[in-house]
Amino acid sequence: MGGSVKDVKSKAEIDNLIRDGVPIIVHFWASWCEASKHMDQVFSHLSTDFPNAHFLRVEAEEVPEISEAYSVSAVPFFVFFKNGKTFDTLEGADPSSLANKVSKVAGSINPGQSASPASLGLAAGPSIIETVQQFAKENDSSKEKNHVQPGPTAPLKKRLQQLIDSHPVMLFMKGNPEEPNCGFSQKVVGILKEEKVKFGSFDILSDPEVREGLKKFSNWPTYPQLYCKGELLGGCDIVIAMHESGELKDVFKDHGVDIIDEAKVTESGNAKGGISKSTGLSETLTSRLENLINSSPVVLFMKGKPDEPKCGFSRKVVEILQQENVHFESFDILTDEEIRQGLKVYSNWSSYPQLYIKGELIGGSDIVLEMQKSGELQKNLQEKGILPQETLQDRLKKLIASSPVMLFMKGNPDAPRCGFSSKVVNALKGEGVSFGSFDILTDDEVRHGLKVFSNWPTFPQLYYKGELIGGCDIVLELRNNGELKSTLSE
Repeated sequence: MGGSVKDVKSKAEIDNLIRDGVPIIVHFWASWCEASKHMDQVFSHLSTDFPNAHFLRVEAEEVPEISEAYSVSAVPFFVFFKNGKTFDTLEGADPSSLANKVSKVAGSINPGQSASPASLGLAAGPSIIETVQQFAKENDSSKEKNHVQPGPTAPLKKRLQQLIDSHPVMLFMKGNPEEPNCGFSQKVVGILKEEKVKFGSFDILSDPEVREGLKKFSNWPTYPQLYCKGELLGGCDIVIAMHESGELKDVFKDHGVDIIDEAKVTESGNAKGGISKSTGLSETLTSRLENLINSSPVVLFMKGKPDEPKCGFSRKVVEILQQENVHFESFDILTDEEIRQGLKVYSNWSSYPQLYIKGELIGGSDIVLEMQKSGELQKNLQEKGILPQETLQDRLKKLIASSPVMLFMKGNPDAPRCGFSSKVVNALKGEGVSFGSFDILTDDEVRHGLKVFSNWPTFPQLYYKGELIGGCDIVLELRNNGELKSTLSE
């Protein structure tokens, strides 16, 4: 707080502040949107005038988890929170409305007065006031009857129409279907594949003229944009809603769009043996990929071999599987370019390594590592009969021994969910003690089982080398007596 704007990367960050009941204003923006940039200047200066509120910024297309949660379909977009609840929203570039809504959430700059473009922000100098006034003026003038926004040139219009008409179903997106470059584009690609329709695509990141021109041509400010037989259907939110209601399938049917028949589909041209599913891969290659994926209960597609990995990410997954005592088969994707490229399309996963368990893609290095840390990997392997079932007592012992100093708490060290946990975290950090932690709120089995195992009914619980030290009171007493660090280093 105190005049700063924080960039947010996860919904959990916002949720934690909402629980605190503090005033929060979130700006959803996009780097390509000039209106967003103007409003961000206003937003930044307002954060100085209202130091008791949290001003958060979210790049809408880069963090779809948050954007979808608040139904963001255009930028700039603002969400206001007060007393732990959504208080208001604002769509579009309206500096005066933004200032007024902020003051309602966080308290007026001058009680009894509303904000206006000319008085926005006590910290705003002449330049920002001039910018805001000019932008507000432009915003108002755009509503005048005879005001004409410059549109695409005639040659560009012709090119855009040709692109739109190049396929019955045409998607303008960031990246390509095999490697989407934003979450919204990835979702629409996934939906089109579920609908089993053939579609063309254009990467708007590859051509700034098309990127900016299509926004004006379609009067739609964001991407992706989906067209059917030359008609704009909409962006990500609209496509999701149409898909879930069944309307999208009806639109494709009404417009005579070809649906891919997985059993019979064949396509003239260079695809031998026909095209399988909606991936565009030949049936021969698809069959080969499926045979490899199912050749063993656990299969790792990697660079190199387990005893000689050719990249650090592959080496890490091999080490994890060995630590978990898992027997697995592997395939060196560097030895077969067709498999290397084909599997990316088949799995819709653009990098290696890729780990499969019983034919199901688990993910790459980061996901496998995270699953191991949380215990989810072992649980998955046990549920699928690859590893013997672990008793709760075995699991608790393993968790306790996972770090020399181990804290079972509510929340995590960066965001404790109770005062007692927070106090123990601060005590350990204050003494410079490194420690592992486990959030007992994420696992009821551990939460209840550990109470019985330790014969200690509350949390947090602190362990050192497998031995219970105690809860909050004992930890604080040890610290106050100057004995905490020595106790945890014997």
